[in-house]
Amino acid sequence: MLCAARAGRRGRRVLVIEHADEPGKKILISGGGRCNFTNLHCAPDRFLSANPHFCRSALARYTQHDFIALVAKHGIPFHEKTLGQLFCDGSARAIVAMLLAECAEAGVEVRCGTALTAIAKPDRFRLTTAQGDIAADSLVLATGGLSIPKLGATGFAHQVARQFRVGVTQTRPGLVPLTFGPGDLAMMRELSGVAVDVSVTCGPGKFREALLFTHRGLSGPAILQISSYWRERMPVVIDLLPDTDADAWLRSEKRARPKALPKTILAEMLPQRLAEQLAAARLLEQRIGELADSTLAKLAAALNRWTVVPSGTEGFAKAEVTVGGVDAAALSSKTMAATAVPGLHFVGEAVDVTGWLGGYNFQWAWSSGWAAGEAV
Repeated sequence: MLCAARAGRRGRRVLVIEHADEPGKKILISGGGRCNFTNLHCAPDRFLSANPHFCRSALARYTQHDFIALVAKHGIPFHEKTLGQLFCDGSARAIVAMLLAECAEAGVEVRCGTALTAIAKPDRFRLTTAQGDIAADSLVLATGGLSIPKLGATGFAHQVARQFRVGVTQTRPGLVPLTFGPGDLAMMRELSGVAVDVSVTCGPGKFREALLFTHRGLSGPAILQISSYWRERMPVVIDLLPDTDADAWLRSEKRARPKALPKTILAEMLPQRLAEQLAAARLLEQRIGELADSTLAKLAAALNRWTVVPSGTEGFAKAEVTVGGVDAAALSSKTMAATAVPGLHFVGEAVDVTGWLGGYNFQWAWSSGWAAGEAV
């Protein structure tokens, strides 16, 4: 919609084809229905891609501040939640209404409930729909990725890319809860609903946010963030006390409070259920003064470097985004057009650019859409 509005304001005749019965369904469910529409700290290093520099041009030409100005122009009240995340004070529908208003002002036609069944390009693009054929000089694929199929998500953009011999990188769920095998899962299920502030690391990714134990494994912002970096069989290292040298702390407590039980001491730094679970799992039933320093060192390692190997993720059904997509190496970073197919553009989640949790993926949609709207 942002791409269409920008193209329309440039004098182009624009048609938006939406296969759903209303536009912006993913916008409507985002941020708990309040739409985390961008992030104040948006920067290229907060995006993943096989071509990591690709996103720089679009993000620099249409920034988070440009979108914030658009939101303000339409009088939509908003607030910063945490870590630069901006949310509507009211419903996410205000963002959809804003985009539709921008389209209407630019003379854009939006056609919902219209499924595309075929695309060809003998000279111009020829689009086949149940409501008739459409011809166009330029075609922008803004159909998202594979995440949340119940909202209508499909691999349509990837199929079109392959049809026109535009590369597509391997795709996988991103910003998604992690699942585990029976051994780890038994403990996690007992702690279902417990949240704790952690630092989590996997490969080059490292995040300090909340972790949530669930009946299927681990979730919460920290886990969703690191999931985009996780690959099969990779270990995930979790620091349950990110501000504390656990070994030094436990030794100090041993000297200061030798008669205290380990679970009591742990509960002063961790949620009680987690503290009790950690103590019970290591059979730490005696007083802390009776424990050998080597035993405390093992407990400290479990606190500062708890290492787990997920068995998988909850998949595209629960993933907020798709990692991977149309190969950025096959596109112009300025126009989002396929270099080998004039007039064919790919934007947003369809492209192999994935942002962090917290409004980054919406900003990529706005920035890449604006870039294509300037070029079509």
